[in-house]
Amino acid sequence: MATAVQRTRRSSSRKRKNPRKPEVEKAYIYSWEGADRKGRKVKGETRASSLALVKADLRRQGLTPLKVRRKSASLFGNRKKKITAKDIAVFSRQLATMMAAGVPMVQAMDIVGRGNQNPSMQDLVLALKADVEGGTSLAAALAKHPLYFDDLFCNLVEAGEHAGILENLLDKIATYKEKTESLKGKIKKALFYPAAVILVAILVIAIIMIFVIPQFETLFQGFGADLPAFTRLVVDMSKFVQNWWWAMLGGFILSVYVFAYFWKRSRTLRQKVDLVLLKTPIIGAILHKAAIARFARTLSTMFAAGVPLVEALESVSGATGNVVYSDAVLKMREDVATGQSLTLSMKQQPLFPHMVNQMVAIGEESGALDSMLGKVADFYEEEVDNAVDALSSLLEPLIMVVLGVIVGGLVTAMYLPIFQMGQAVLGK
Repeated sequence: MATAVQRTRRSSSRKRKNPRKPEVEKAYIYSWEGADRKGRKVKGETRASSLALVKADLRRQGLTPLKVRRKSASLFGNRKKKITAKDIAVFSRQLATMMAAGVPMVQAMDIVGRGNQNPSMQDLVLALKADVEGGTSLAAALAKHPLYFDDLFCNLVEAGEHAGILENLLDKIATYKEKTESLKGKIKKALFYPAAVILVAILVIAIIMIFVIPQFETLFQGFGADLPAFTRLVVDMSKFVQNWWWAMLGGFILSVYVFAYFWKRSRTLRQKVDLVLLKTPIIGAILHKAAIARFARTLSTMFAAGVPLVEALESVSGATGNVVYSDAVLKMREDVATGQSLTLSMKQQPLFPHMVNQMVAIGEESGALDSMLGKVADFYEEEVDNAVDALSSLLEPLIMVVLGVIVGGLVTAMYLPIFQMGQAVLGK
């Protein structure tokens, strides 16, 4: 028979295993009209959990609520937008600007949150505000949302809070985020155009193979003559695609799924793919420059914030966007932790050009490492921009030529029997 103490322990352990989740009040969008202290009419929208809270908030702002009503849901429901890196950058910039102007942090977050057009971002900022109001530091509040605020972001905010220069650090974070997103956009631009054209080419070829060539095949059957070898090859390919298109499509989808599955779970696979991409002509040079730009920009931002070099390198390794560079930075961190200079540890990695090593050496000797790294980042970001423009100019005529050869070859294969038959008639 269990004692009272044992029953109490079992009861408490059950409570720990199944803690009750706090209920989150659902927020709605309210449109309101009111009058200020001078009697002038004003109107706007706000997000709150009840009508009473909206009226109370308006009175706190010195407004007399005249008409408040909840906005009805749209035809497709109240679908929330995804929070993007651009939203986080804008949030950082707005918060830094308001705090630099002397607005208290909680009030600044309230203004930024309620004024945001993205409901998801609005909920996130107001949740951060509630944590800060409860006595939590901003860095700890941000750490509760790792999907939107990574270790780099939290470390910089924590450094700013400890040094009393949070608004300056938030401004640096905003600049860093904006430049990083700009760089990502350039890389996507370099890869999107050829990928889109190749996809359209595959679609066009599939349509020709499945719908157009069978019509010609029916026509050729009435000739009663042997088809040219090239035409026969294209017709056989068309039959194969018609019979096995479902297997080809299924195999492609399965391959993409398997690749994505192992990509998320295997660092070795990511390392091999990144290594192959870095050695790819033209594209590889752009990816090299982009990784160096991210490395320099991130390290410059963290070093300027007063984050120790060893700790900064750990965060930088995850911000390079390339596993090969990430591994190299982690090796550099181990060397720096044993007392080596950053310049010497970088020279031992073959990924960094001589110019980057020299700039870092000058920065270390002059005590202006963050400034030198910032100049390196500016230089390589501009290099990426120029390389992407050059790649786009090069790929456009090249892809058109390839498409012309493929489609022209298929058309030629279909008209070869007709040309031969015409020559035979003329010969008679």
